[in-house]
Amino acid sequence: MRITQEGKLLQLTWMPGWFPVNCYLVVEDQELTLVDAAMSFSVQGILRTAAKMNLPITRIVLTHAHGDHVGALDELKKRFPEAVVYISERDAALLRGDRSLRQGEPQTPIKGSVPTKISTKPDILLHDGDTVGSLSAISTPGHTPGSMSFLDQRSGALIAGDAFQTFRRTAVAGTVVPWFPFPALATWNKEQAVASAIKLAGTSAAVLAVGHGNLLKAPGETMKQAVSKAQMQLGKEGR
Repeated sequence: MRITQEGKLLQLTWMPGWFPVNCYLVVEDQELTLVDAAMSFSVQGILRTAAKMNLPITRIVLTHAHGDHVGALDELKKRFPEAVVYISERDAALLRGDRSLRQGEPQTPIKGSVPTKISTKPDILLHDGDTVGSLSAISTPGHTPGSMSFLDQRSGALIAGDAFQTFRRTAVAGTVVPWFPFPALATWNKEQAVASAIKLAGTSAAVLAVGHGNLLKAPGETMKQAVSKAQMQLGKEGR
């Protein structure tokens, strides 16, 4: 496991060279917020990092309910039973294994590894604009119907889940990147993903932190370029 720190944000990465999977620890005054729960084998790395910091994990926040973002959730909840678990109201259904679409949503099939054996129930269901410690929740559907991103109001660090990837190339969810197409292949709706990426590009984030790939400092122009490429691809597909 690799640890990369940028201010009060720690990126924990497994398999960084070929299939990076990230989760994040956000340092608050006397506690830690874990954003995403990575894979089932990620438990010990998360526990060791928290122990070294001598701070408890009091919140577990999920950007979306794909298996590589919730894999360690049940075991972490056992280790930190008082930790409050957060997920968007919409993706709470996916966390239960429910792939059904709601009325009014684009009827494209939900893709990716939706879990079927997670027993942990979320404590708080999030909506756009809610706050979790220092983080502001931003509704960013596209990769999944209920994907959320989180902006640290202190530092401008943007934890975007799979709304973007930075591995191999910075790209919007749904844009296939050669040699690492997996986030694109697991994206539910490309039109919604592009709209959410435009929303995130307007946050003036100081750091972009994603589910797959390295931290990206001063990401504004790179995010806009990724949005432009995604828009061009959508235009071609619509012809």
